Amino acid sequence: MNLQSDDFELFGLPRQFAQERSAVDARWKYLQREAHPDRFAAQGVAAQRVAMQWSVRINEAYQRLKDPMRRAAYLCELHGAPIRAEDNTAMPAQFLMQQMEWREALEEASSPAALDALDEEVTRARSAALGRCQQLIDERQDYAGAALQVRALMFIERFADDIERYREQQGQ
Repeated sequence: MNLQSDDFELFGLPRQFAQERSAVDARWKYLQREAHPDRFAAQGVAAQRVAMQWSVRINEAYQRLKDPMRRAAYLCELHGAPIRAEDNTAMPAQFLMQQMEWREALEEASSPAALDALDEEVTRARSAALGRCQQLIDERQDYAGAALQVRALMFIERFADDIERYREQQGQ
């Protein structure tokens, strides 16, 4: 293993968006067992420290690989198309209109059923966006297009979190 390897190399997975979560989980468990500091106790403190660094690196990679949005963002960055969400919030007008409609629907949600319907719509939008990410990354190798889709996903996920907060505030 090499600390400089990208997450896919580290986990021995193909460098693509489509991944089986069970394969990612299994590889993480295997790597954690191999790098666990207790396995290096007989080799001294320095070996345990290196094992701890490996353990941290493996966990960081796992967090990126197991989450589809983070995995898509990582692939875009690996291929020279950084997400730049902090300074690039430009989105298509149609997407922004959808966001405004969702915000209004959330403000007007007067029943659990209305909130559930909005939540289902957002869940469908998230699934569709993830499908577009897979197509853009794995089929077209359009990483700039995928970066735009990842930024949209970030908006969608943030709004899904807003729905959950609203539910909690309403005691639903």
